[in-house]
Order: sequence, then structure tokens, then C-alpha cells
Amino acid sequence: MIELDFNITIVGLGLIGGSFAMALKELKPKNLWAVDIDKEAIKKAENMRIIDKGYINPKIPLEKSDIVITCIYPNLTVKFIKENMDNFKAGCIITDTAGIKEKLIKDIYTCIREDIDFIGGHPMAGRESKGLAYATKNIFKDANYLITPVDGNKEENIETIEKLVRAIGFKNIVKLDPKQHDKVIAFTSHLPHIMASALINSDNRRDTKFFVAGSYKDATRVAKINSELWTELIMDNRDNTLEQIEIFEKSIETFKKAIMNNDKECLKFLFNKGSKKREELI
Repeated sequence: MIELDFNITIVGLGLIGGSFAMALKELKPKNLWAVDIDKEAIKKAENMRIIDKGYINPKIPLEKSDIVITCIYPNLTVKFIKENMDNFKAGCIITDTAGIKEKLIKDIYTCIREDIDFIGGHPMAGRESKGLAYATKNIFKDANYLITPVDGNKEENIETIEKLVRAIGFKNIVKLDPKQHDKVIAFTSHLPHIMASALINSDNRRDTKFFVAGSYKDATRVAKINSELWTELIMDNRDNTLEQIEIFEKSIETFKKAIMNNDKECLKFLFNKGSKKREELI
């Protein structure tokens, strides 16, 4: 376990922010504060003792925070950082948890102070439900964490973020540039959510629940979605997402043609190819 001789502020006490609070509290930082617009969320977090104190007014903790972790929607992240630019402590590290990076980082760097280091971060972890009630430190266990450094980030600050996220359970930490991040995430995250929603929306039966088993449940699991968040993520990553949809359409068309042509060998080949790739993935 690493020693965290830092004052840390978490912005947003939802699923991810609450989970960060639970995990970081065990590392015993100097102080662990939170900012949220929801008084009840702050009160609950304080009662759970996963933060030392919560604030509606961000100025109070930001002025003393060495590390700030924003756990809110991408556009709100940009808005929060811009509105509080004068409140951040000199030399502080700001990192985020948003699912897109290129646009977010470009927007932030239009106003970032020279004495502040913003380092993009993306925990590849979550649940279908939102809110502090569903937070748990266990969602980070053995998960992947993406860091999107840019020119100007200090190496020692990147290392601090790496050590921090590894200490709370993340196993694989990958560094890549923001543009490449968004391209990859369009395939591994945005496309699967669209596929799950499209699959379940194509159902025109009223009694489907009596005919489903593991495969249908697994394929549609992420269709239980935070529509506001995912609309924002996908629209801000529109070009990459459209590219991946087109690639997938070509893939599904290959299956369709094999079935139409009664081509058993082709269908078997496609299934075997997918099975092998799935085995390599896990």
C-alpha cells in the first residue's frame, strides 16, 4: 500500500466518484474531500465515512487540494474546470474519468493555467446503475485504466496518477494519446452499447422474458443505460463511432450472406474465428 501524503478532492459523488472515495479512503490520504451539488449525497458520503468532508462550494477544498479527480460528465468536467480555474491550488494535478478524451482535453487546454497539470484518465469500470448507492471499491479490482498524456504533462505527475490507480485495484494501465483513445473506445465501448440497445429495441414480442437465457441477457446487459451520459459520449465521439458502426455492418452482412447462400463452411469459419478471438481476449 502506498502512502498518500496528499489532499485529494473528488468532484461528483455518483457511481464512479463514490467508488473512488471508498477505494482512496483505505489509502489514508492526508485529507479526502468531495464536491457535489447534491446535499444528500454529501451527507450520505460523510455518514459512510468515505470522505472527510463534502462541499457544495468547490472553492474551499480546491484551494488546498494537491490532486483533483473529476467524476462527472465530459461537458460538465470542462465547465467545472473553466469556472474554477482561479480556485485550483498552484501545482495541483487534475485528472478526470470521462469516456472521451480528444475534445475534452482540447477544450480544457484553451484555459488551463501553466502551474496546473491536467492528465486525462479513464477507468474502464462501471455498472449498469448510477448513483452513490451503487458505488463500490470492487469495480476497480483488476480493471484496465487508460491515461492520455499530452505534451506538457510532467512525468512525475503521470507516475503519481499511475501509482494511485494501481493502489486502488487497477491492474493494466495503458498510456495512449487522446485521439487514439477515442478511436479505440468507439469500438470497445460505444459500439457495444449501441449494439445492445439496437438488439433489445428490435424485439417486437411482449413475452420475450419467458424465452431468454444467458446469451440474450449477456448481449443486452449494457442496454440498461444512462441515456443522458451515453448520448453525450457518443455525439462527442461521432466520427469514430460512425466508422465502427460501418465496420460492424460489413461484418454482420458477411454472416447474412453466408446464411442466405446456405454456406455452412463460411458460417462455421466465422463462428470459429470469433470463438478464437474471444478466447484470446480473456
